Amino acid sequence: MQIVKADTESTEKDFFDLPFFIYKDDEDWVCPLDDEFKKVFDPKKNKLFRKGELQKWILQKDGNTVGRIAAFINPNTARKEKQPTGGCGFFECINDQTAANLLFDTAKNWLAERGMEAMDGPINFGDRNNWWGLLAIKKSTPVHGMNYHAAYYKDLFENYGFKVWFKQITFYRLISEPLADKYAKKMDKVMADPNYSFRYIDKKNLSKWAEDFRSVYNKAWVKHGSVAEMKKPIALNIMKAMKPIMDPKTIFFGYYKEEPVCMWVSIPDLNRLIKDFKGKLNLINKLKLLWRLKTKKCDQIFGVVFGVAPDHQKKGVEGAMVKYAESVLQNETNYKTLEMTWIGDFNPKMLNVARGVGGVEHNIFHTYRYLFDRTLPYERHPIIG
Repeated sequence: MQIVKADTESTEKDFFDLPFFIYKDDEDWVCPLDDEFKKVFDPKKNKLFRKGELQKWILQKDGNTVGRIAAFINPNTARKEKQPTGGCGFFECINDQTAANLLFDTAKNWLAERGMEAMDGPINFGDRNNWWGLLAIKKSTPVHGMNYHAAYYKDLFENYGFKVWFKQITFYRLISEPLADKYAKKMDKVMADPNYSFRYIDKKNLSKWAEDFRSVYNKAWVKHGSVAEMKKPIALNIMKAMKPIMDPKTIFFGYYKEEPVCMWVSIPDLNRLIKDFKGKLNLINKLKLLWRLKTKKCDQIFGVVFGVAPDHQKKGVEGAMVKYAESVLQNETNYKTLEMTWIGDFNPKMLNVARGVGGVEHNIFHTYRYLFDRTLPYERHPIIG
């Protein structure tokens, strides 16, 4: 077997095409859209290349590509841990531990040469919301943007020596399922308070909703320390990026005296609509996607983010927002199910919120860490709260 850098037109093609071989008999796999996936590796589109580094490789055996991996250093996070920590990801491999070890060793050695002392994987050279973690427990096909892995990948990682850094838990909910009775009293109190109001968005004024999104995001998440404050242009770009697939009746905000204090942002799960695209979003497939969205062919939404400002937590606000959203979704849309974005097992407060609004544990992903010095004691991700 031979490791080859994927830095020519032919080796890059082998790198990107390998999943079609690995999952050729797997009916649950949905190919990510090329336009979204390949920009991770494009220095013109991924700002992390300005100060970070990435290298990708393929593994060949008897003239065939049987594995791939990428290693990278995120300049924003690499030196914030006890050991400088790089990343590896976009791993695909046949069911062969020797082959997997060659790929992992290649990534480890490349990172070590650049001063790293540990690597996380399989992760993204970018934000955590896409292609992060290994699919360890699969209840159904992961939603668009989440990793998909063959069942044997877990053994390949753990046999090499990777240990769980944190678990990522997604939650599933039937939209028709009512909220638990124990939350009704607090929820009813919020719903009866005239200072609170809830509404879904209007596409005609994205700048207003972007600012409300930014306001709640910064209140709910920046306090965790590892999350940077969101600036106005970024919030607006997020809204603009979602606009083509956005359904206004799946994006909800709550207000206290007209100040935004909570939000629940969901989008149609594109994996329900693009399976036959094989990763290509050409003109014909764009028209197909728009038609399928318009004719409501998708019956599942994906909860991208859920947040409540700290001053309004534990008051029933989250339940009241879900109750309002439930009424809209049940009476004005065709959606049947919701899968919520993953929550790390290091965040017990948000896990309790997800369970409190009726979420049931669904797909589970593992983010692994591998310490290069095998004599060091291993510690899991610290609990936040």
